[in-house]
Amino acid sequence: MPRLETERLLLRPFTLSDAKDVQRLAGNKAIADTTLNIPHPYEDGMAEAWISSHQPGFEAGEQAAFAITLKPGGKLIGAISLKIDTATQMAELGYWVGKPFWGIGYCTEAANRIVEYGLAEFDLRRIHAIHLERNPASGRVLQKIGMSRERKGPLQADAAGEAEIVVHYGLSRVP
Repeated sequence: MPRLETERLLLRPFTLSDAKDVQRLAGNKAIADTTLNIPHPYEDGMAEAWISSHQPGFEAGEQAAFAITLKPGGKLIGAISLKIDTATQMAELGYWVGKPFWGIGYCTEAANRIVEYGLAEFDLRRIHAIHLERNPASGRVLQKIGMSRERKGPLQADAAGEAEIVVHYGLSRVP
């Protein structure tokens, strides 16, 4: 997997040595509360299993998952990924950033870079994303990177099994 840079960030492949930081950051209840797929509590072994799935997914052309790290210093602050469907040339953007790093623009910076990468390297026609309706900050990230709001709903179950209203966004490459 490549390493992607922005002005303040390095997006790099995860390593198993990141597991403790992933568990600490993703294990914050506020992260699980603002995402559909991150459970709380975030138990021992979950981070290692998640990280171990990245390289096989990348090699199969099905995902590109990156650690969001600060430069200089390399401090892990979150994760960003594209789940890729090569048959349709579409991908779903997903991300989380640790609570201490909210509101600083890191997520927008990382999302801009991975969208550029996905469009160029995987020849994607479309990238879409969803966010919980009650998490408008995530919607602002999607708007800032040029995605358009498409619709609200349907209800989806979060990691705790609770029904959530989601907002759908998308970005299509102009032929």
